[in-house]
Amino acid sequence: MAKDKKGKSEGKKAKAAEKKQKQEKKAQKKEKFKASKLDGSDAEDVDLDAVLAEYKKAQEEFVKITETVSDAPPKARSSSTFLASPSNSNQLLLFGGETWNGALASFYNDLNIYYTDRDEWHCVTSPNAPLPRSGHAWCRGGNQKDSVFLFGGEFSSPKQGTFYHYNDFWKLEPSTREWTRIETKGKTPPARSGHRMTYYKNYIILFGGFQDTSNQTKYLNDLWLYDTQNFFWYSPTLPPAQLKPDARSSFTFLPHEQGAVLFGGYSRVKATVSANKSAKGASQGQRNILKPMVHEDCFFLRITQPPADSPPNTPPNVRWEKRKKPANAPNPRRAGATMAYHKGRGILFGGVHDVEQTEEGMDSEFFNQLYAWNIERNRFFPLTLRKPRAQKKAAPSEQRVGRRGRAQANEEELLKQLAALQAGSSIEDADAMDIDLKAGQEPEEPEKPVREMPVSMELPHPRFNAQLAVQDDVLYIYGGTYEAKDREYTFDDMYAIDLGKMDGCKQIFKREDDTWVGSDDEDEDEEDEDEDEDEEDEEGDIDMPDEDPEALISPSKRKKKQVDEVSMADTASTTGSIGDDESEADTVATTVDDGLPHPRPFESRRDFFNRTSNEWQEILMTSLRWKGIQPESLTIKEIKTKAFELSEEKWWDCREEITALEDEQEAAGIGEVVSLADKGDSAPGGAGRRR
Repeated sequence: MAKDKKGKSEGKKAKAAEKKQKQEKKAQKKEKFKASKLDGSDAEDVDLDAVLAEYKKAQEEFVKITETVSDAPPKARSSSTFLASPSNSNQLLLFGGETWNGALASFYNDLNIYYTDRDEWHCVTSPNAPLPRSGHAWCRGGNQKDSVFLFGGEFSSPKQGTFYHYNDFWKLEPSTREWTRIETKGKTPPARSGHRMTYYKNYIILFGGFQDTSNQTKYLNDLWLYDTQNFFWYSPTLPPAQLKPDARSSFTFLPHEQGAVLFGGYSRVKATVSANKSAKGASQGQRNILKPMVHEDCFFLRITQPPADSPPNTPPNVRWEKRKKPANAPNPRRAGATMAYHKGRGILFGGVHDVEQTEEGMDSEFFNQLYAWNIERNRFFPLTLRKPRAQKKAAPSEQRVGRRGRAQANEEELLKQLAALQAGSSIEDADAMDIDLKAGQEPEEPEKPVREMPVSMELPHPRFNAQLAVQDDVLYIYGGTYEAKDREYTFDDMYAIDLGKMDGCKQIFKREDDTWVGSDDEDEDEEDEDEDEDEEDEEGDIDMPDEDPEALISPSKRKKKQVDEVSMADTASTTGSIGDDESEADTVATTVDDGLPHPRPFESRRDFFNRTSNEWQEILMTSLRWKGIQPESLTIKEIKTKAFELSEEKWWDCREEITALEDEQEAAGIGEVVSLADKGDSAPGGAGRRR
């Protein structure tokens, strides 16, 4: 009995010490989170132009393009772009992306190159690289097979309260690492994120994506073609009766010998739900929401080039053709499943399926399955790893000699015969002569031995929005995102799978995510859980075994505001007024602050009034009361009309200043600046979180 009591007391002491260590760790985490909130508060850093000006200034300090060997792989990131280099079969290209650590967002514009034959990461710095961004798209050129074209993307303030989309167009020469911004005449695609690009002969094809306005997220379904021979953008006018894809982002867009094929995607569609489910009948009321939708349809884009004798700027004939839903498609349907092109098929990996359970949150199921989509047959085939067969190793003399080995043997034989003739001997004596084959040749650098990488018969951890690239029949999987409880994991790893052998998943590198600082609410919840557990242990003297936190990952419980956006169009006239602090943080800084709402660049009079309607109505009613007029004597329509006139007067007063800002931003390739506070989104923005 005494031994039992002694054992229990020692167990309690050990548990108390563990709890104290855990509390110290949480205290450090809280301090880090508070410091990041002070350093990155959006109330004082909404001037994104100044932030990007600093980036540009630092970038111009690079005199020339330099490539350096990195000590470690690049920092973890999501919503980046990953591509097999079209000019070198031993290189993979990684550009841009963002990281969210629970408090602050970081954006990148570094070009990282992975050498598959040397297992090395190189970082390229350039005085003329695109500014930091995520959610952009790129693809290799069609007839310009050694070039890569990039368009769009987005950038935000550290707290992601204010952000905008790019509409700039770039060309990268992977062989020289040189970036060139392409300036075209005529119409160009509007700024966007989440779009996709592919190629067909001399055309770069761009479709879809989304734009964030101050009122809502607008998904796009416009089609653009860039002619790489005549250097102009073309947006074909399709017949109204022609069936075409709905607006969407994060879809699959693959090249085809007659155009391109499109599959899947993600968007939000308007829906009406009951405002008060507990009420009965007509008293329930209704509200408009934007409900998430995962697309499973498939379209073929047929492109017919103009005749050879046509004028230079003649556009091609373009037509969308709807295909049947692919057979054996992944079930359940999933968002964030990415696909890479490989020999007439698409290789698909990962994804997430959201299941609505309650009004408060969602459960999410994540996947790590691998599929091949045969484009011609329009059918999915699951891909599974299989152990390689054990083969007996043949003797060196019996091994098959490759093409390169046979060529070297033939060259050696010819040189021996030539040396025999020069020495005056017969050709029969040539075999006995020694020839120095390396004489006169430059000494070759010894090849760096590639390290042994662990190989698993299991696919990487489930995730969505992983980056895929195929080089020489090998699929490379980089990064991705996973959600557990209120935390978002950005994977910092990379894997390789031989698509011909399927003999295992090779881990190139894997690092743990130690950048997450979390939030005070999460820490408090964890502390409450710990206290409850301790109370239970004390009551029952139960010793709980230690468990790996990674093994306790549960489905994601995310706030519904991250998934459903409530449309505020019905209640614009009845909502409360926006606070002075919030309006000051959202408006563009001006030389004279008159305390009135201020228009933003690229904002029309109507959009300006929609965003600031409540404030102008309050200003109007205050003014009327000073004049001794009761606002109640006016109708709602009269108040709105007079408020609009006040906002219109302010809009015209600021027009010269705003036009100058618009010119500066257009020169920098910047679209509309948006504040998420106006949209009522409590969750941070970003292409990764919107999928």
